[in-house]
Amino acid sequence: MTIPPFYGWFGDDFTGATDTLAMLAERGFRALLFLGIPTPEQLASAGPLDAVGIAGATRSMPPTEMGPVLDTAGRFFAQLGVRIMHYKCCSTFDSAPHVGNIGAAVAALRPHFPEGPISIIGGQPNLGRYCLFGHLFAAAGDGEVYRIDRHPTMSRHPVTPMVEADLRRHLGLQGFGSISLVDYRALEGAGPANILDRDIILFDVSRESDLTVIADRLRKSLDAAPGLFVGASSVARMAAQLLGGTGEPAASQPVARSYGPVLALVGSLSPVTRAQVETASGFAHLPVDADRLRDEPSYGQTLSEQALELLAVGDTMLVTRPPDGAPGDPRSVAQETGRLMRRIMDRARISRLVVAGGDTSTLAIKALDIWGLSYRAPLVDGAPLCRAHSAVQQLDGLEVVLKGGQMGPVDFFQLASN
Repeated sequence: MTIPPFYGWFGDDFTGATDTLAMLAERGFRALLFLGIPTPEQLASAGPLDAVGIAGATRSMPPTEMGPVLDTAGRFFAQLGVRIMHYKCCSTFDSAPHVGNIGAAVAALRPHFPEGPISIIGGQPNLGRYCLFGHLFAAAGDGEVYRIDRHPTMSRHPVTPMVEADLRRHLGLQGFGSISLVDYRALEGAGPANILDRDIILFDVSRESDLTVIADRLRKSLDAAPGLFVGASSVARMAAQLLGGTGEPAASQPVARSYGPVLALVGSLSPVTRAQVETASGFAHLPVDADRLRDEPSYGQTLSEQALELLAVGDTMLVTRPPDGAPGDPRSVAQETGRLMRRIMDRARISRLVVAGGDTSTLAIKALDIWGLSYRAPLVDGAPLCRAHSAVQQLDGLEVVLKGGQMGPVDFFQLASN
């Protein structure tokens, strides 16, 4: 008899979804991230799995679009028989009532996982994200930790600026009902005996050991019925302990590329990513005018020819310049950037694809004929090296790195091109 996977996750973008993939795979679990609801043939090709993920784009969708997507995904995961259903959001919880609404996501998933509490895991210490008394804090590129509504980047995010640090208030504006808090003091002591009787629970996470305590608290509840979780990849770190692991990854070494150039596509406007671009050496830089790419079809064709010429002699980086004036619809720019990458990838022979930016990564990878990603090796926290699965021979086995705007050290692109 086939044993169903214990863990299922739906990523609100592709970058975060690969981080969860790495968390599980590094701890010895058989995991694969699909880029849509998998077909029976794709599931069979993947073989036995402990964890199944689906990479989505709900972070950039309005609630009316999110609902049908997540209802379909929830039905798939419930039929698959997972015990933990994880809606993987960004570790900064950046979202808003009108776009990336986490409440709308949970409302679509809840009918498929109706029993037990909805558990919100509030921090991811390995990425510099901390939740104390329900308030979220995040490290910035300078290493200093800021309350999220005072964070130099996230408080000024062009689409979903974080203006509220209290996650109960932030999520309440997105349709959540009353949220009960288990703060770090309760994790240290016995805590309220009836806390798991509440419908929605937010757990403080200020250090790695908190995840061990949360796992112990939830073990009996998950033995009784599948659970619905919201949070970053710290959910996977907690779940690994529920499955009998220590929570520590197995030793693994970075993998050097074996042939051909690296193609890097940079769509993130984050100061962290822009500093990484300025520091990068060994890449030929090709600037991309976002306005022209969106409005002039011939411009994309010209860029693709220029990129192919540069790739013929070495590593190449396409760096998108933000649109002039009002940003407009960032999804349209990301979609056009994805089409540009598709033109290049149809003709180029590269060893590794690196994409920086959450929306850019999601929509760019969706433009390629790739149906899944598996874990290949570590690179930096939050941005592992993955292997593409595709029916197209040129894409099958391609090494892929997807990086969110806040992820990675200043020498990230050197590390990604080694």
